[in-house]
Amino acid sequence: MLQRLEIRDFVIVDRLDLEFSEGFGALTGETGAGKSILIDALSLALGGRADASVVRAGQEKSDVCAEFSVAPGSELSLWLGQRDFSDDTCLLRRVVDAGGRSRAYINGVSTTLGQLREVADFLADIHGQHAHHALLRADAQRLLLDVHAGAQALVAEVAQAYTSWRSAATARANAEKDVEASARERELLEWQIKELAALAFDSVEWQDCETEHTRLGHAVALIEAAGSALAVVEDGDEAALPALQRTSSRLSDMTTFDPALGDAASLFEGALIQLEEAVMSLRRYQERLEADPGRLAELDARIDAVTQMARKHRIVPDEIPEVLARLQRRFDELTLHSDPAALAEREATTRSAYVTVAAKLSKVRLKAAAQLSKAVTTGMQTLAMEGGVFDIALVPLDEGAAHGREEVEFLVSANAGQMPRPLAKVASGGELSRIGLALQVIASQANPAGTLIFDEVDVGIGGRVAEIVGKMLRELGTSRQVLCVTHLPQVAAHADWQWSIAKREKGGATLSSVTVLDKQARVGEIARMLGGERVTETTRKHAAEMLQR
Repeated sequence: MLQRLEIRDFVIVDRLDLEFSEGFGALTGETGAGKSILIDALSLALGGRADASVVRAGQEKSDVCAEFSVAPGSELSLWLGQRDFSDDTCLLRRVVDAGGRSRAYINGVSTTLGQLREVADFLADIHGQHAHHALLRADAQRLLLDVHAGAQALVAEVAQAYTSWRSAATARANAEKDVEASARERELLEWQIKELAALAFDSVEWQDCETEHTRLGHAVALIEAAGSALAVVEDGDEAALPALQRTSSRLSDMTTFDPALGDAASLFEGALIQLEEAVMSLRRYQERLEADPGRLAELDARIDAVTQMARKHRIVPDEIPEVLARLQRRFDELTLHSDPAALAEREATTRSAYVTVAAKLSKVRLKAAAQLSKAVTTGMQTLAMEGGVFDIALVPLDEGAAHGREEVEFLVSANAGQMPRPLAKVASGGELSRIGLALQVIASQANPAGTLIFDEVDVGIGGRVAEIVGKMLRELGTSRQVLCVTHLPQVAAHADWQWSIAKREKGGATLSSVTVLDKQARVGEIARMLGGERVTETTRKHAAEMLQR
C-alpha cells in the first residue's frame, strides 16, 4: 500500500508531503487544478518516462519519493532481499534535473530504471484516462488478455521460439541459393584454419619465446657484463672484496678500544654481506648463461613465422587464437548450411518447438478469454448496458507469428439480440468508456499490485452509471488501496476519504495544493461538483444525502 508521497518542484507543485490511507480515496478539484499531476509524479517514481518538462520552471531539479509498506514474507519482500535492498519497507525515489537526466533509487540505493519498473509491478497499477481508447488496437487487446491470464513469461517464450524457427528457415533458404559461393568460402576457410592450426600458437609459449630470444640475442653482452662485475669485486688484481673484508675485520677489532666505532663497523659488515651475496648471484648467473647460436636461430624462425601469420591476417600475434576460433565457427556454420538435410531438420525441429509452446499459450488464452468475457458481460449489465454481450475471439493464424498462433479480437454487442462485432466498429464513445472501465476493474482484480490508481477513467459516463462505478471502486477498495481522480460526485461520494486539489498564486507563480477533506468539507466539495460555481443549500443537502447514502 502507498503510505507517503513527497513531491518537490514537479510541474506546478512546489512542495507536497502526502500521507495516504487504506480503502478507496477520491482526488477531486476543478479542471486543470493538478489532480492528474499527482498521478504523473507517482508514475515517475514508479519508473515512468522522465524529461526536463517535469522540472518546475526556474528550478534545478524535480524530486519525487514514494513510500510503500511491505508485507513480511511477500513476493515484494523476497524481491528486495534477493537484491540486497532492505526488505522491511520500499522507498522509491526519482530525481530529474533541468537537463532531462534522471537518477533512480530504491531504499536509498542507486538503481537502474529497469529495476525500478520491475519492483513497480508489485506496488501499483495505474489506469490512465485514455486507456479505453487503446482497447481499439489489436495489440492492446492481446496484451490485456495476456496480462489477465498471467501469461507474460509464456508470451516471451513463444516469441523466442518463433525467432529461432524463422532464423532456421532463412538459413535453409539462403543456403539453397548460395551453394556455389558457400563452397568456395568453405574451401578458403579450410585452408586458413589448417595453416593457423599448424602454427600451434599459444600466448604463454609466445611470451616465453620472446623473453628467451631477447636473452640469447644479448648473451655475449650479458656474459661480459657479469664477468666484468666479478673482476671488479673479486677476481681482478685490485678486487674490492678482499680489501673490504680486511677493512671490516680491522674495524671490528678496533671497537674493543672504542665502542663508538660499532655503528660504522656494523654498517660495513652489512654492506660486505650484500656484496658477497651479489658475487654468488653473479656466479650462478654465469653458470646457466651461455651463447647458443642454434637455439637463437630456432627462435628467430619461430618469431618470424608468427609475425608473418599475424601480418597476413592484419592482427597482433596475441589475437591469433581468437581469429582461429572465429574462422572455425564460420566454417562450421557453412558446413551445416551446405547440408540441406541438416538445415531442413533444424528448421523442422525449431518449428515443432514453436508449435508446442504456442499451443500452450493458446490453451491459456482460451481459458482466460472465456473467464474475462463472462466477467465483462456481467459488468456491462450493471453499467446500463442490459442485454449487452462481450466476447473475446481467438482468430487462428495459418503460419503463426511472434505473439502466437492467433490474433485476439474483442467483440461486443451493446444490445440484446445483436451479434457481437469488433469493438472498434460498434461501440460508441460512452459504451467504450463503460466497457473499458469494466475491463480495467476486472483486470485489476488479477493484478498483484496493492495500490490501484484510476485517472479519470470515468470520462463519458454519468447519472446512475456513475453511481454504479463508485460502488465498484468502493468494493474494490475493501481488498486493495484504490485512488481515483474523478469529476463525478456520484463516484467521489462512495470514497472512504477524499482530497481536494486546487491552484493558488504564490510569488507570481501558479502552484498546486492539496487539502484533506473532513466530513463537513466533503459535503461542500461534493456540492461544488454537483452545482458548479454556485453552491446552494439545496445542492449542499443533496451532497450530504449522497455521502450519507
